[in-house]
Amino acid sequence: MSTTTDTTTDTRGDDAAAAVTVAAATRGATPAVAATAPRGGNAAPPLLAVVVPCFDEEPVVRRTAARLCELLRRLTAAGKIDAASFVYFVDDGSRDETWAAIEELHRADAAVKGLKLARNTGTQNALLAGLLGVRDRSDCVVTIDADLQQDEGVIETFLEKFRAGAHIVYGVRNARSSDSAWKRATSSFFYNLMWLLGARIIKHHSEYRLVSRKAVEAISEYREYNLFLRGIFVDIGYRSEIVRFDVRRRDAGKSKHTPRKLAALALDGITSFSVVPLRLVTVSGALIFLFSCGMTLFYLYHKFRGNTPPGWAGTIIPIYFLGGVQIMFLGLVGEYVGKIYKEVKARPRFIRDEELF
Repeated sequence: MSTTTDTTTDTRGDDAAAAVTVAAATRGATPAVAATAPRGGNAAPPLLAVVVPCFDEEPVVRRTAARLCELLRRLTAAGKIDAASFVYFVDDGSRDETWAAIEELHRADAAVKGLKLARNTGTQNALLAGLLGVRDRSDCVVTIDADLQQDEGVIETFLEKFRAGAHIVYGVRNARSSDSAWKRATSSFFYNLMWLLGARIIKHHSEYRLVSRKAVEAISEYREYNLFLRGIFVDIGYRSEIVRFDVRRRDAGKSKHTPRKLAALALDGITSFSVVPLRLVTVSGALIFLFSCGMTLFYLYHKFRGNTPPGWAGTIIPIYFLGGVQIMFLGLVGEYVGKIYKEVKARPRFIRDEELF
């Protein structure tokens, strides 16, 4: 077990050779062998990495590590995975003692690894950091929430689909009985809205999935700052499968997916994978123009008949209406412009602070 301090940033152009060298050193092989002889073929069980993003998860991280390590031992004994498989916690700038707990777990069990990010970057970037951190150290990767509300037992089924040839295996909820009525309603609205806008995503799939090394390599080619991994994995187009699972209630702590964060994620998903809202702006503008032309003709018709429509309502109401529509559309266009602004700056999506491997 070793501890390294790493100030490397994600610059969207990582040096592949350096990554292979790290993988080779970790796996005890030369860079050439690590780069050209990946595991996971029919002759040998795959080396599995389980990536777990964490933000203020001190109350659950020890329990989560125990359950995942026990799962790895069971799968290893059954010959389903390589004995070097591991759990990779990603501390997304936690404010509590999450990282201290990960360090303690790492000292006690070599199967527990960790990555600490310099600051909180959000779940999407934390997941990306974990995926890129293990891409040359594993044959397939499972991402799962730290609270283990997602049933870790179906990872065995994920592996069966992977060995059968799937590069991406999506975990899809059977039901949302553990969610509030409000969350179920907003979730259903979001998925239906994404479908109407033409964005391809898997309904009732969050971030619980298995991806092959090939799929992780493909993800590394996506350079956008505004990440929406649920859409990106579907966009890759590799062979995929769906595995359904039941959701458990959270044992301790509280969910970090606040309504504000979920709304921001939904907005990222819509603006990252659909330009339909911008087209709606154009269509709405055309309809309002036609409506204005009709109102003009209506006014002229009555004026020529000597019956000019009186009152301020006919003037003020259209002004307020058009003003509100214009401001709303400017805000929508501004959202897209803001996304472009962030992309053009090309700042790192995350900064690695320290790694335990």
